[in-house]
Amino acid sequence: MPTRVTVTVLGSLNYDLIAVAPRFPEAGESLIGNTFYSAHGGKGGNQAVAAARLGARVNMIGRVGNDTFGAEMLQGLKNFGVISSGITIEPDVSSGIAHITIDGSSQNKIVIVPGANAYCGDSEIALVKESMAYSHILLLQMELSPDVSIKAAEVARHFGKTIVFDPAPARPLPDHAYHLFDYLIPNETEATALAGFTVSDAKSGLAAARVLHHKGCGVAIVKLGALGACYASSTEEAYLPAFTVDAIDTVAAGDAFNGAFAVAITEGKTLRSAVIWAMAAGAIAVTKRGAQTAMPTREEIAMLLKEQPRK
Repeated sequence: MPTRVTVTVLGSLNYDLIAVAPRFPEAGESLIGNTFYSAHGGKGGNQAVAAARLGARVNMIGRVGNDTFGAEMLQGLKNFGVISSGITIEPDVSSGIAHITIDGSSQNKIVIVPGANAYCGDSEIALVKESMAYSHILLLQMELSPDVSIKAAEVARHFGKTIVFDPAPARPLPDHAYHLFDYLIPNETEATALAGFTVSDAKSGLAAARVLHHKGCGVAIVKLGALGACYASSTEEAYLPAFTVDAIDTVAAGDAFNGAFAVAITEGKTLRSAVIWAMAAGAIAVTKRGAQTAMPTREEIAMLLKEQPRK
């Protein structure tokens, strides 16, 4: 086991309400679904659990509402070993909610109601600053206000910490922000929005990674779902095909990837090895229902890499 790394996550905490149906309904259509279940989620919470499951010491910063959903999410994070002292309970506001529909091919569509997440601001930036004294790396996403996430990145940059940025959901990024990110990790949808052209395969994914790297980030990694991932830096670039698994729920795939990548790169893995490790984590996550409960262990990743070796 490598030396234990410390990860700080500033991000969203959402209670996921998930409906599984044969297909997505058309506008105005009522569709009979197959199953329903709920899960603790939010990109911030998911990535925190992903890193914790892989042995990192994880400090989560965010907000929940003073409601049953918030209480359940806090307890869930504690059960996974995530340090939750940086999570504020916002009175008179609901916790964040994610309404998720999964179709027969395991693809998903998500509507997010931010709730307490929208109240993150200067207090959370102050907590990020405090955490930099003992953290190795900061994970950020875009489910909070982009201004808050960018300010947090500026704080981490001031302290010389590594920054992993997940630009999800897709929103425009100011040009000056790119240089703050050591690792920018969009999926196809977000890469399309940021690069300015459609990303749908390995060729376009690698082209997008190059464009985003040239915008100023240290490394751009484009997640391509069932196709794999591409990355580009100043010294190397590559397309890596996906692992072969039977997917049943893709909701947590990207968050599993990001959390695992943060742990891998901080532990000293090479860029290529870290991307492969993160891809394995994402592949395992899609074979399970839910978000945080789907996050893999080191043993599961090792087993998949043994079954499907990569170099």
